[in-house]
Amino acid sequence: MTFTFFFLLLTIVTAAALPNNEIHLLKPHSGSAGHKHSKLNCLSWRLAVETNNLRNWTQVPATCEAYVGHYMLGKQYRQDGDLVAYAAYEYAKGLNLVKDGKDIWIFDVDETTLSNVPYYARDTVSFGAMPYNETSFNAWVEEAKAPAIPSCLKLYKGLVKLGFKIVFLTGTHDTYTEARIKNLKAVGYTTWEKLILK
Repeated sequence: MTFTFFFLLLTIVTAAALPNNEIHLLKPHSGSAGHKHSKLNCLSWRLAVETNNLRNWTQVPATCEAYVGHYMLGKQYRQDGDLVAYAAYEYAKGLNLVKDGKDIWIFDVDETTLSNVPYYARDTVSFGAMPYNETSFNAWVEEAKAPAIPSCLKLYKGLVKLGFKIVFLTGTHDTYTEARIKNLKAVGYTTWEKLILK
C-alpha cells in the first residue's frame, strides 16, 4: 500500500514537472522487442520499415503494438531524433553557402517537423495498430495541435540562422493548408519559403 501510494505520488510529481516540449504526456513502459510466442521481432520490423525495406504495410502488427507505443513515447525515439538532427546540422555547417537565395533545406511535416503521436496515442489500446483512417486523421490535422518534434525544431532554427530557405513538404491534402500553417507557426516554425501540400 505504501509503495503504491509512493509510486502514484512520484508519477504525479513527474508529470507535473514535465517540460513544455514533451511530445506526449503518456508515461512509457518498458517493452520487449518481440513477444516470446511470436516469430516477428518488432525491432527488426521497425528497422525494415524505417529503411523502407518493408513496403506497403498498412498497420503495425498486433504483436508489436506495445513495442511501437513504448518506443514512440520513450527516450530512445527522442535520442534517435537528437542524433539525426545533430548530424544534419553539422553537415549543414560544413557546406560552403554562397547566400544567393538558392540554398534550400526541405523538411517533411508528418513525423519529422510535427508529431502525430498524440493522435495515435488517443487509442492507447492499439497504438498505431488500427488501419489508417483518413477521416479521423484529417480531423486531427484540422485541429492544428500537433506538437513540434523538439530536435527538428532546433535543427530548423539553426538552419534558418545559417541562411537556408526552408521548404515544407507534406502528403496532407491542400484543403488543410490553413490548418497546417497555423500549426507550424504555433509551435515555432515561423518562416519558410514554401509549403507544398498534396
